[in-house]
Amino acid sequence: MEKSAILEITPPPSLLGGFFIIHRHGKITSMAVIEEFKAFAMRGSVVDLAVGVVIGASFNTIVNSLVADVIMPAFGVVTGNINFSELALVVGTSTIAYGKFIQATLSFIIIAFSLFLVIKAVNAMRKKEELAPEVVKPPSDEVRLLTEIRDLLQKPE
Repeated sequence: MEKSAILEITPPPSLLGGFFIIHRHGKITSMAVIEEFKAFAMRGSVVDLAVGVVIGASFNTIVNSLVADVIMPAFGVVTGNINFSELALVVGTSTIAYGKFIQATLSFIIIAFSLFLVIKAVNAMRKKEELAPEVVKPPSDEVRLLTEIRDLLQKPE
């Protein structure tokens, strides 16, 4: 049976400290967990993700209110004053609230369609950037002079 490369892991001296790993050959390695987490959390993509989650949660609240307080009451008036939030089927002692399921489905459709529109707009902007002609810079003076020298050297005498 092969021995592990790590012999001992000592607990962190404090919450702000790190783990110290003592390897079989005596080398001590410090793992600054908090420092690694800071580096991870402060990367741009993680911060962008956090902002997206907060905005998404807020958008979800707005859409749920739109569905429950505006669309479903209006739809209820059209269908003969049916209150969809109270629609339920009672089976024995269980209640199946299918009206709430209809509202949740409508909320999902609105959120999915809104997300589709946002993604479509982002893709259109990316496509415009891709189709934009690249600006070709003229060669620098050094490159131009070297090209002239090369061409002069290649001329037959």
